[in-house]
Amino acid sequence: MSRPADWLVPDWPAPARVKAVFTTRSGGQSRAPYGSLNLGTHVGDELADVLANRAVLQRALGVRPVFLEQVHGTQVQTLALDTPDGTVADACLSTQTGVACTIMVADCLPILLCDASGRWVAGAHAGWRGLAGQSGVGVVESTLAAVCKEKVALAPVHSAQAAPEIIAWLGPCIGPTAFEVGDEVRAAFVDSDAAAIECFVPASPGKWLANLPALARRRLAAAGVKAVYGNDGSAPWCTVNNPSHFFSHRRDRVSGRLAACIWLG
Repeated sequence: MSRPADWLVPDWPAPARVKAVFTTRSGGQSRAPYGSLNLGTHVGDELADVLANRAVLQRALGVRPVFLEQVHGTQVQTLALDTPDGTVADACLSTQTGVACTIMVADCLPILLCDASGRWVAGAHAGWRGLAGQSGVGVVESTLAAVCKEKVALAPVHSAQAAPEIIAWLGPCIGPTAFEVGDEVRAAFVDSDAAAIECFVPASPGKWLANLPALARRRLAAAGVKAVYGNDGSAPWCTVNNPSHFFSHRRDRVSGRLAACIWLG
């Protein structure tokens, strides 16, 4: 797979047939402020440039990346070879070769998942709304439930004893020194998990600095996923504070989109 040198390849103990990559700004033809590998068609960039950039990604992967219409929800789509781009969902999973689960971000957290046997892969788009969900059921829980429904997991994923074979990788996102939120965001997590209060640091009256990867790790751990790699909330993973590598909507407002891709080889 030929790709720009600064694209990220997860450092995790996934089986050999599981392939994954996270793009950076490098490798495309979009002009400022989308320079250069913008993969989003919905952000005001020239469509021809975005399509050329997506072709760069597809050539690098060797399979077709399926681009979802992400709406900050919890819907999960099982991918087939003919699943069209623009399918509405914030997570997807695949049990076959030829397609890549593809999650676009520009501050939200991408979560990549697989099992230790390499039977399936999945990706989830975890902004705070999708991660929090409703009554403690968000995009993490919905994705793991979809995996179980597809009968590709060995055990249910509803308890802390389950999901021992699932491996997760967290990609770059807005970091805990940059993600200022209001009381309503804090309440969305703390109301269903009191200990999640540890993931919020006071910033100013009614404002908090939220640790999105730490919140995701709590959700994964509660579902039984203990093998979690990647983003630990440290500075190199922050999309806002690394402008040469990452797009950031919060930093720039007009911004391109990065992609986290996972597929079966």
